[in-house]
Amino acid sequence: MGTRKALVVGIDEYTRCPLHGCCNDAEAIKDLLSNHDNGDPNFSVWKKDNVATKGELRELIEKCFEGDADVALFYYSGHGHIDKVGGYLVTPDFSQHDYGVSLQEVLTIANESKCKERIIILDSCYSGFMGSISTAGQNTAVINEGVTIMTASRNSQTSMEIDGHGVFTALLMEALKGGAADVTGHISIAGIYAFIDKALGPWDQRPVFKTNVNSFISLRDVKPQVDVSILRKLTKYFDAEQDLYNLDPSYEPTNKPDIEHTITEPYANEKNTAIFSDLQKLEGVGLVVPVNEEHMYYAAMNSKPCKLTPIGKRYWKLVKEGRI
Repeated sequence: MGTRKALVVGIDEYTRCPLHGCCNDAEAIKDLLSNHDNGDPNFSVWKKDNVATKGELRELIEKCFEGDADVALFYYSGHGHIDKVGGYLVTPDFSQHDYGVSLQEVLTIANESKCKERIIILDSCYSGFMGSISTAGQNTAVINEGVTIMTASRNSQTSMEIDGHGVFTALLMEALKGGAADVTGHISIAGIYAFIDKALGPWDQRPVFKTNVNSFISLRDVKPQVDVSILRKLTKYFDAEQDLYNLDPSYEPTNKPDIEHTITEPYANEKNTAIFSDLQKLEGVGLVVPVNEEHMYYAAMNSKPCKLTPIGKRYWKLVKEGRI
């Protein structure tokens, strides 16, 4: 999987305006990033709570993005501030006109890094300013290839806490536990954003997501929703993505003379019931649907076909291309 490293920072101990959930956030994200769901090692995580000074935080961020790792990820939970000059990750030594590490500095460090993938995740007030930094006459943030930014709120919004965690990070945790996983069990940053954005619908806080990558890597793997060996049979059951797979009563395993209910010929046979089991699992994750019937059972008993859904066609193509 290559070298994967992450810097996770949580700051609660602000003298005049303490927070209460940021170190909890950092601990939870560290635990989730350190290992995949099956216990295999994932990111090498350096967690630092209550970074005291602007200089220390700046140094940590530079170390995070130095070298040529395959993936370097920076997560921050703490106060954020915005003024007419720019946005900042606030450190406990802040003073008027000197609040902490500027978002411009963070973006510049990530942009200039030689790491292949650079990911910045910020759970702080006004953090969305990073997505609209004006650089060299540009009206939008200049994000170099390989850089992705996800922030808890827009540049005019605060970031809320609830039950000991930031609302954004609580959802990030659920996403990393599997809520944002695709059918194969991979969790990408794009999937995480989609999960959080949808879940935050009732709230005023809105996340920001900007990226410049050719494809999304998996940040964490969980158990696939359906076994990969079954996914790979998509191209076996459907020669072309628009094809129908014809069913009949022999596919329904309960259609046997020794079972007391209405049965019909052709009776269930082992080969077809095994295929039907695969198709039902694919239906369960939204890749296959019966045609003109509500359930696969009725499609089989009434000799109706099934077909690929739009997302099923996407996975069919991935199998066809040898990417699954």
